[in-house]
Amino acid sequence: MKLGIIGLPQSGKTTLFNALTRGNQPIATSGGRFEVHTGVVDVPDGRVDRLSAMFKPRKTIYAKVTYADIAGLEGGSSNISGALLNQLTQMDGFVNVIRCFEDESVPHPSGSVNPGRDITAMDAELLLNDLIAVERKLERLAEERKKGGGRDKAIIEREIVLFERFKTHLESDHPLREIELSAEEEKTLAGFGFLTRKPMLILLNLAEGQAAPAIQYPHARSAVVALQGKLEMDIAQLSADDAQLFMEEYHISELGLNRVISLSYDLLGLQSFFTVGEDEVRAWTVRRGASAVEAAGVIHTDLAKGFIRAETVPYHDLVSLGGMAEARGKGKLRLEGKEYIVKDGDILHVRFNV
Repeated sequence: MKLGIIGLPQSGKTTLFNALTRGNQPIATSGGRFEVHTGVVDVPDGRVDRLSAMFKPRKTIYAKVTYADIAGLEGGSSNISGALLNQLTQMDGFVNVIRCFEDESVPHPSGSVNPGRDITAMDAELLLNDLIAVERKLERLAEERKKGGGRDKAIIEREIVLFERFKTHLESDHPLREIELSAEEEKTLAGFGFLTRKPMLILLNLAEGQAAPAIQYPHARSAVVALQGKLEMDIAQLSADDAQLFMEEYHISELGLNRVISLSYDLLGLQSFFTVGEDEVRAWTVRRGASAVEAAGVIHTDLAKGFIRAETVPYHDLVSLGGMAEARGKGKLRLEGKEYIVKDGDILHVRFNV
């Protein structure tokens, strides 16, 4: 899972990236230059901690999220192209950092701080890019229909209907992520990296002690979260002991970064299942609605190829009963086949034969 951190110049993208990854990338004072920095972070999950305490494994491994700090977007609805577009299309979703803080030493490129305006500007940038791509595709389809002799005409007509639908939606200033698609339509779009189809997390970057503005972003597969970016970066770069003391002194019960990471994970329609044992307790990432055999393939392709059955027990049952033996004795450890739909928090042990 890879999320691109985007935003207008001076919004605090790199501050957020450093906070999330505990990195120390230099904070740019001017925008416009295309750069990408990546970092991998653990998805906070108290269930992993609890399972690790129960099984005392040699290794404990959390689910992971990759964040990419992507510089180069300026706003103003310019055509995105080249290396920047290539990076953006590779992302599974975006974190759009919106500046809410005032700082005379770092002037806002638009002359004033206005979160609503900046959200609209970035949306317009992405919408325009997708609209250009859709119009170009429609031109190619029209030419293909005119020439004939190639693909089935019915397929071409279905694609024209789909892309005309996209064009109308984009021209009304709505992102493509709002459109429900059939499995066949999803397959048609497999080679396209439409930017507004990707989930969007709007992150309001606040000054220390600043109250979050009331921002509504009523689009599907989107969410809004507020964070004191500079403060969170400072805490993230402390040692664990110093960070704990700092949080206690300032009465901070939970880092906002944990909410951002968890929300990022959830926004992409992902969930965790676990494998446990003396060697390793591990959280694995799988899409919601995945089957047992799909989850087995996440662990190792051989497990999916030779899948026989999956032993599964819900996390809460395992913890409340105290262990695998107790879960088996109470009938909570079940055998499931290939079609079983994995639930968030399932503990799985795959039986296979290759």
